Amino acid sequence: MNTLTIDIRKAEPRDAAAIAEVHYDAWTGAYSGIIPHRALTRMIGRRGAEWWSNAIRRAASVLVIEIGGKLAGYATIGKNRARELSQQGEIYELYLRPEYQGIGLGSRLFAEARKRLAASGLHGLVVWALEDNSGALSFYQGAGGRDVAEGVEVFDQKALKKIAFIWD
Repeated sequence: MNTLTIDIRKAEPRDAAAIAEVHYDAWTGAYSGIIPHRALTRMIGRRGAEWWSNAIRRAASVLVIEIGGKLAGYATIGKNRARELSQQGEIYELYLRPEYQGIGLGSRLFAEARKRLAASGLHGLVVWALEDNSGALSFYQGAGGRDVAEGVEVFDQKALKKIAFIWD
């Protein structure tokens, strides 16, 4: 019998290529058919291993979750960018490879991201999700998020509504 360990830790530059792969897989799975193809392809293409390596080196707060030593997902966290919301912390991104979704890893990564934001003095949390991304909406509602605000993101002249979820 093999025992797989699940580890969540701060990303290191050596993780950049694996994070880029997760980003590609997760974004393709989540946004194909929602974000126009050309815009999605450009967005994914900009975030290769070199981009992630630079983000990690610039002290961006990137967390990774590994299962059995394989990178399964990542989260990026920091200060809330929406001035109209009083919550201090924000999870900018939380993504898992499609094959690791639905087994509790996202919940573990989410909980650790919240814990790290609070430990750095950022109280309350905001997460934005595209309204057409039903998986993300279900996840954040299931995690106790309250839908409190709406915004719009434009991708190749296609306006998509986004929803802000908060936790106090």
